[in-house]
Amino acid sequence: MEKADLYALDLAHVRWEKSSYSLANGDCVEVAHLPGGAVALRDSKNPHREALRFTSAEWSAFRRGIVAGEPED
Repeated sequence: MEKADLYALDLAHVRWEKSSYSLANGDCVEVAHLPGGAVALRDSKNPHREALRFTSAEWSAFRRGIVAGEPED
């Protein structure tokens, strides 16, 4: 799925999930799985803000970087 197509998707009815590592105070990131392996992320404290959307390839690269311990830029 192309990036523009991801941002054209209506996220009103997707199922948002919180990590089991989320704190009780609600400070967490929520994820929604989209068609084609794409992912949307949003801040649980500000669910009305636009969610970030990642293609399957972008999400895979992001996860590999976290596992590998890549530093933040």
